[in-house]
Amino acid sequence: MRLHLLALLAKEPAHGYELKQALEQTFGSAYPSPNIGQIYVTLGRLEKDGLVRAVDVEQSNRPNKKVYYLTAKGRELLTVWVDEPTEGPRVRDEFFMKLVLAPLTGIADRMALISRQRRHYLSLMSDLNDLLERTPPADRVAMLLIEGAMLHLQADLDWLERCQEDLA
Repeated sequence: MRLHLLALLAKEPAHGYELKQALEQTFGSAYPSPNIGQIYVTLGRLEKDGLVRAVDVEQSNRPNKKVYYLTAKGRELLTVWVDEPTEGPRVRDEFFMKLVLAPLTGIADRMALISRQRRHYLSLMSDLNDLLERTPPADRVAMLLIEGAMLHLQADLDWLERCQEDLA
């Protein structure tokens, strides 16, 4: 969440609740609603690390609020993050480790593991389909995020088929 908050602050200074709303508005229903407590904890760490600075803003009929600004150091980190390629495929896949190691111990059968994982992926796919149906067509960012997750799940389901064929 650190870098997401820095990106929003690069656009304009904001306080925690504005950042929460910006994340929700930007990513829509596809993005899990962030916990406001986590946002403020993260902002505190960003401030401690010199990536943002906070200014108390007086409010006439409410307690003061902290408005956060991106620092030069924060902008530099954000630029590095945007310029770096994102990690690709997982070579150390947790499920694959279970699939290979659990049968060696006699704890589990490979086909049972594959079947359970397939059911889990299909359940996730169903949830994503439901979410996609509830997402307004105008919310293109949320739709792309959901569609990307669905494509990754479909690839995982195809890979499970391959595992079943090769390891049966």
